[in-house]
Amino acid sequence: MPTQEQVMEILETVIVPGVNRSLVKMNLVRGVSIADGRVDVTLCSAALMPGAQKWLNGKVEEASRELDGISEVNVSFADSTPKELNEVGNVIAVMSGKGGVGKPLVASLIAVALQRRGYEVGILDADITGPSIPRMFGVNARPAGSESGILPVLSRSGVEVMSMNLLLGRESDAVIWRGPLIGKAITQFWEEVLWGRLDYLVVDLPPGTADAPLTVLQTLPVSGVVIVSTPQDLTSMVVRKAVNMARQMDKPIIGVVENMSYLYVPETDKRMEIFGRSRGEEMAAAAGAPLLAQLPVDPELAKLCDEGEVELYNTEVLAGFGDSLSQAVKALPERDEHD
Repeated sequence: MPTQEQVMEILETVIVPGVNRSLVKMNLVRGVSIADGRVDVTLCSAALMPGAQKWLNGKVEEASRELDGISEVNVSFADSTPKELNEVGNVIAVMSGKGGVGKPLVASLIAVALQRRGYEVGILDADITGPSIPRMFGVNARPAGSESGILPVLSRSGVEVMSMNLLLGRESDAVIWRGPLIGKAITQFWEEVLWGRLDYLVVDLPPGTADAPLTVLQTLPVSGVVIVSTPQDLTSMVVRKAVNMARQMDKPIIGVVENMSYLYVPETDKRMEIFGRSRGEEMAAAAGAPLLAQLPVDPELAKLCDEGEVELYNTEVLAGFGDSLSQAVKALPERDEHD
C-alpha cells in the first residue's frame, strides 16, 4: 500500500493551470488519506475556476492510479482563501527615498539571484502607478483566477510575478488613483494573490516615504529592507529618509545597493564614475548595514531589461551581489509568524 509521502510525490507532478507550479508548491493540498486501496485527496479551491478544478481532479486521479495498490481515487475541494494558504518565508522590501535610482532593476536582480540559488521566489510590484517589473521579465499574460483569488504569472525561469500592469487593458494605461486606493491594491496583492509556498517574496516599492511604502511596511510581514542609492549627493541625502523610515517602522535593513556606481570601459580596463565618486560605503555606514553591491551602468543589462530578458543577465557582479545578499538575509532575526 502506498504511503502519504508517495502520494505527495505524485501530487508534486500535477501542475496548476494558469501558474505552472505544482499543487504542492502552490500549497493547495490540504489532506491525503489512504485506506483499503482508496486514496482521498482534499484540495483547496482558492483562485481556481471550475474548469481548472475539473482538470485538476482528472490529473490527480490519473497520477494517483500509477501507484501500486490503488483501486479508487476520490478528489474533493475545500473552500479557502489565498491568505490562509500562502506560506512566505521572507518578505524583502526594496526601497529608496528618491525616484530614478533603479529600484525595479535592483528588485528584479534580487529575485533572479535568489532564484538561481534554488529558492522559490516571487516579486510583488507595489509601484501601482508606475509598474515596470513585468516588462523587465517579459511577462504580459493576464493573471488567471476566480472570485476567491488571483494566480500570479510565472516568468521564464520560474519567478512568480504580480503587478498592476498585468491587470490593465493596455500596458500604457494610466492608473490615476489616490493614496487609499493604492494602499488597498497593495494589500490585495498580498492577501488575495495565491503565492503558495515561497522562500522569498521581493517587493518593489515606489519612491518616497508616503502611503504606498507605509502600507507595505505596516501590512506585510517584512523581514528586512534593501536600500537603493546612487552616487549623487542629492540622492544620498534623500535616501537617508528611507533609512530613517525603516528604522522608525522597526524593520531591519538587510543592506545597501549603490546602483549606477560606475561605467566600465573594457577598451581601457577602467571604471568611470560618471555620476560622481561612490558613496556606497558612506550610505552603508549610515544605514548600519553591509554594502551588498555596487552595480555598474551596463548597456547590456539595459538592453536585456528593454527586451524582457533580465533573467539572462549573468556577470561576476551579479554573482557577488547574490552571495552578499544570501549572507545578509541569513543574518536576519527570526520573524514571528504572527507578525
